[in-house]
Amino acid sequence: MFKKSNIQIKNKRATFDYEITDRFVAGIQLYGTEIKSIRDGKAGLNDTYCTFIDDELWVRNMHIATNFFGTYNNHDVRRDRKLLLNKRELNKLMRGTKETGNTIVPTKLFINDRGLAKLEIGLAKGKKTYDKRQTLKEKEDKRSIDRAMKQ
Repeated sequence: MFKKSNIQIKNKRATFDYEITDRFVAGIQLYGTEIKSIRDGKAGLNDTYCTFIDDELWVRNMHIATNFFGTYNNHDVRRDRKLLLNKRELNKLMRGTKETGNTIVPTKLFINDRGLAKLEIGLAKGKKTYDKRQTLKEKEDKRSIDRAMKQ
């Protein structure tokens, strides 16, 4: 019924700043103009984070541009949006965030094969500066090895 969508909005900064241990795929509670903007690829995950409010997981500061055809019904660009997970996953995330240094970071926003918007979130631990340098060095080494293999 729905065609395969290639919308995948990634948070590249999340994998650089955090070491992601567990990943979950969550649904998002959206308005009609928001899903239209996501299908047009007009969303961003910069400076986005997740937090618990009354045992519910909310994504904060996620930018979804206003729809061009939206009238007075258009949504607020950076409103808080509720994430839809089952109770077992919510409990696991809540236990994980109670440990020191752990947080929940959105890594990817995509449209699944049924046409629904999904957000991939990860339980993450912040990296230190030397960890970031090590990650960059490993990427550079991998790139140089790949170049050498092609020649």
